[in-house]
Amino acid sequence: MKICVVQTRPFPGNIARNIEQHHRLIDTAVPPHHPDLILFPELSLTGYEPTLARELAMEVGDGRLTTFQTIADARQVTIGVGAPIIQADGICIGLVLFPPGRPRQLYAKKHLHADEEPFFVSGRSSVEFLGSNNQVALAICYELSVPAHAAHAHENGATIYMASVAKYARGVAAAHQRLAEIAREYGMTALMGNSVGLADGDLCTGNTAVWNAQGTRLGQLDDTHEGLLIFDTNSQELSINQTQT
Repeated sequence: MKICVVQTRPFPGNIARNIEQHHRLIDTAVPPHHPDLILFPELSLTGYEPTLARELAMEVGDGRLTTFQTIADARQVTIGVGAPIIQADGICIGLVLFPPGRPRQLYAKKHLHADEEPFFVSGRSSVEFLGSNNQVALAICYELSVPAHAAHAHENGATIYMASVAKYARGVAAAHQRLAEIAREYGMTALMGNSVGLADGDLCTGNTAVWNAQGTRLGQLDDTHEGLLIFDTNSQELSINQTQT
């Protein structure tokens, strides 16, 4: 499987501009690399702005997202974008997934950091894994720090662990260490997609990265610029496309 994790610089609160940005970055990834899966960071369509979540929240079926299904169908790639999603008991942190030729799905963050609890609820997912054999396990930010989450992924046969995050500088090193541990302990390929730039009054610092099943970090993006990291889990080939603006 060829996987692309994207490092974005969101426009806080501006969904329309972020959708345009997502289009540009997807166009950079396909067709040159032909990934099977493209994953964006946590709350990529709004930026990580918990205080704006109620104002920006959308339904899974929001018409503004149809464009991603069109791309997924035309290019035969599954796309995952982050957004605050309305559910019956409140707003969750969601990863909306667009598999080619099938209805969109939702992975919702179940394990919240204490700082998120005033703004979000523990979400209900329609899907936890991707692939015909559940080989790709999904995680959103704080969940990678919950031991039971990675254990559950392993118990269900996952061989790839993908974390969509919004991490500040103080959290990136800990996330890298934890993902290396997950990779080593469970023999899984691990990937993390982070954003850069302002987020809830602080700075996200990128360092989007990939680890092999031995826990060795194979490559990462920088802490400032947008970019793509594309990893082929079969050949172990890694491609990095980093903007310099």
